[in-house]
Amino acid sequence: MKKHMSAQKIALIALFIVINIVGAHLALYARLPIYLDTIGTLMGSAIFGPVGGMMTGVITALINGATGDLFSIYFMPSQITTALVSGFVYKKVKPTDFKKIWWVALIISVPATIVSTIITVILFHGVTSSGSSMLVQVLHGMGLNQAIAVFFVQVGTDYFDRVIGVYIVAIVYKTIQSYNR
Repeated sequence: MKKHMSAQKIALIALFIVINIVGAHLALYARLPIYLDTIGTLMGSAIFGPVGGMMTGVITALINGATGDLFSIYFMPSQITTALVSGFVYKKVKPTDFKKIWWVALIISVPATIVSTIITVILFHGVTSSGSSMLVQVLHGMGLNQAIAVFFVQVGTDYFDRVIGVYIVAIVYKTIQSYNR
């Protein structure tokens, strides 16, 4: 095992972090009901495995938390879960397998959805900085239990968010492969 990281790996992880930050801020300021903060984490996991994805996710959460969305720090376990699951999934499924995007996104999103739901309900009582909080409040206002409202919204928004991320990873990974030939 190497005791140091190459400059190329450091540069790519930094790029993935920037992708996460830009996506997260875009979703936050546009009040989108999705997050766009794990695209870089998914790329890190696809290219470098779970550890590369975790490094990307953890650093993203810390930077986002310090630069405009304090909630990001609390959702670091969701980033870690996404990195771990996607890193193991990408060991079994090629990131460029467009036919499996829907299934890969589902497998990656479910564990992180459970983690995010627990964090949202216990720490924030269903209200976070995300645009999806508005959907939670609407469902809760219609009489649905808050934890169930958070879970339903998280399932949909996390899955849609991961479909976008997995699709972007497939395109980028395919493009990188074509340049390496």
